Amino acid sequence: MNVLIQIFYTTNDNSVLRRGNYPLKNRKPDEVAYDFWKWIKKEHPYPCELEKVIVNGEDLTLLVKNLEKAAHE
Repeated sequence: MNVLIQIFYTTNDNSVLRRGNYPLKNRKPDEVAYDFWKWIKKEHPYPCELEKVIVNGEDLTLLVKNLEKAAHE
């Protein structure tokens, strides 16, 4: 099963939207979205700030931010 992920973020004073379809592969949608967010951050030379995460029309921003916070502890 695939999920549509939309990630809204700011970088270098610009608002950006990235989206794509990704397979779940026995993972939760928020975990797949977090992996997409990590990939986006690696792609940029400037810091990125997460604004909103929408997965199949559902706002998972808080879940993704919690995963990011837990990864840095």
